[in-house]
Amino acid sequence: MFPALETELKQQTLPEAYEDFMYHHLQYYGYFKGPTCLSSTVHRQIEAVSRGISCPSRPENGNSYSLMLSSPLLKSRQLLHDDLGEVNPRLREPRDLFAFFSTSGPLQAPRWPIECEVIKENIHHIEWVPPQPEYYYQPTGNEKAPEIVGEEKGTVVYQLDSVPTEDSYFTSSRVGGKPGIIKELAVTLQGPEDDTLLFESRFESGNLQKATRVNTYEYELTLRTDLYTNKHTQWFYFRIQNTRKDVTYRFTIVNLLKPKSLYTIGMKPLMYSQLDASTHSIGWRREGNEIRYYRSNTDDGQQPFYCLTWTIQFPHDQDTCFFAHFYPYTYTDLQCFLLSVANSPVQSQFCKLRTLCRSLAGNIVYLLTITNPARTPQEAAAKKAVVLTARVHPGESNGSWIMKGFLDFILSNSPDAQLLRDIFIFKVVPMLNPDGVIVGNYRCSLAGRDLNRHYKTILKESFPCIWHTRNMIKRLLEEREVLLYCDFHGHSRKSNIFLYGCNNNDHKFWLHERVFPLMLSKNAPDKFSFHSCNFKVQKCKEGTGRVVMWRMGILNSYTMESTFGGSTLGNRRDTHFTPEDLTSLGYHVCDTLLDFCDPDRTKFMQCLAELKELLQQEIHKKFKELGQDMDLEGSWSDISLTDIESSTSGSDSSFSDGLPVHLLNTTDEREKPGFTVSCSPKRNTNPSQERAPDTKPNWSRNRYPATKGGRTTAVVYPSLHIYTYP
Repeated sequence: MFPALETELKQQTLPEAYEDFMYHHLQYYGYFKGPTCLSSTVHRQIEAVSRGISCPSRPENGNSYSLMLSSPLLKSRQLLHDDLGEVNPRLREPRDLFAFFSTSGPLQAPRWPIECEVIKENIHHIEWVPPQPEYYYQPTGNEKAPEIVGEEKGTVVYQLDSVPTEDSYFTSSRVGGKPGIIKELAVTLQGPEDDTLLFESRFESGNLQKATRVNTYEYELTLRTDLYTNKHTQWFYFRIQNTRKDVTYRFTIVNLLKPKSLYTIGMKPLMYSQLDASTHSIGWRREGNEIRYYRSNTDDGQQPFYCLTWTIQFPHDQDTCFFAHFYPYTYTDLQCFLLSVANSPVQSQFCKLRTLCRSLAGNIVYLLTITNPARTPQEAAAKKAVVLTARVHPGESNGSWIMKGFLDFILSNSPDAQLLRDIFIFKVVPMLNPDGVIVGNYRCSLAGRDLNRHYKTILKESFPCIWHTRNMIKRLLEEREVLLYCDFHGHSRKSNIFLYGCNNNDHKFWLHERVFPLMLSKNAPDKFSFHSCNFKVQKCKEGTGRVVMWRMGILNSYTMESTFGGSTLGNRRDTHFTPEDLTSLGYHVCDTLLDFCDPDRTKFMQCLAELKELLQQEIHKKFKELGQDMDLEGSWSDISLTDIESSTSGSDSSFSDGLPVHLLNTTDEREKPGFTVSCSPKRNTNPSQERAPDTKPNWSRNRYPATKGGRTTAVVYPSLHIYTYP
């Protein structure tokens, strides 16, 4: 099309090193599409034309600048020029290096380790809220505990060929996982009368390694451990086909590792029927009878195994059904949600999507910044920050549902949401461990390690997601106060929803870290249990996000734990939580933030007084247990809170399991135990100054008594302070 230009490019055989590097760098991000590097001469021509300087190769009757930009070789979407041919180049608004979403193109496909086979089918489930509460199974004590038969006496009907274990480590990834033809792992049916169930788990977030038929309608199931480890079996999610109606099936998972589980008190597995979904719009529901959780009669010689067994009758013949430990929420689900936000002309004005980093497998870790545009630089600088994260443990999908509820509300046009966006800057990382979510891990990343024990790491390449998260928060603290940090998790042994926090040793802010959890328990009394909260900082939890952020200077630093089961509180007692329950908790987080930062300090001081009274009762109880008498008048507040609290006993792996597997044999252990992160967050040390005027809003938000009226809000936001430290 442009012979002179093509001739000149052919003559340029030795491009400059920097020029060549930048060309390939930009080509990687989708800018220059030609096969050859740009020549220095062409660069000079573009630069000269952009400055209005004449160029020897510029034709008299045309604009070489426009011609060059129209060339597929030179075209860059960052430079804009006038369609009428005027030489008026300008830069487009800056954008992220990583392309996000196209309104017309497909979502970015997940990247899998090359060892993983992935079926081509897209798995999708409808959202549905059960019309009635789903009660726990009530154990009778007569539930059968099947003896494990194994493949020696049974028939293997499904088994993954190659599963990366602790003896290997992650090397590379690709879209679609393992290259080549996808093998059919399920057995071949011998005819229409063959009633063998067909199993499958090679889809996003799926987890099932082996299925063994030990009787006509009885199957033993083996879960896959987290990739590149030999442990962490808890999350399951798999498909079953070729079902028979009105037949009682028994399934037994044979290699669980936890001695305690909510299944012992009647928690039911989740089942999904595609026929019910397509014909009756019924989604995931709790199903199962004769549920029993017990210690296995076999083990691997190193650790005991535990079994979960249940019976079920499928609703239809020839149905396709799924079982799951909890409501799945995949990486693709997140991308679909973020796509709707990016395409919203309203939400995209105050919610900016950015790439925090790429995971080990190359999947994008998204960062959302949510705030209303400030009217002045002073107003923008006065805003405090709130940081929320989820899914550092990929099998804890509860965290994603709470996060979804929070995002649904904070991105809405509710007056409360608008007020929160006026007051705060929200930094949100909705999925910290996308690799683990994609492959169906329960606890670990592809480094084979629990990321929530490595927030002090300096191994950026091995733990990019948490390294960049911590670094983002560190930079944020350097420019403004972070009022609250909260990481959303799931819990497999305790009921309800609760928080883990960090006791503050500074008597000036004594018990202040407990105010937000107490307020939340008052706003969600049938879901959130303050009495299940714990604020003890254990040495083995020093690498968690909660403790690291607290030591960086965030007083209100929490881990939110949501049960896989349900509630023991109020009218929700003995019922399972649904996604609607968890998304409503996301709303209550927003609601409690408004209570927490209300310039009218009545609620805050009421909660503080209540906390002191509760603590006095706890101290009296402790001394009574020890058989000691003590006059606590005037001296009880000097007792260390750590001395009267038990451990959290909340997580599966309390200790860091060391370096990532591919570095275990190296002598250069860069991750030093004493490494710490320090910064100096800004705090309002004199909240009596610049108190915002008390102005009643036009909506009432009182959730519990002892307030003077409606919540007061600030009229002039630049002077608003969050009065957390009276």
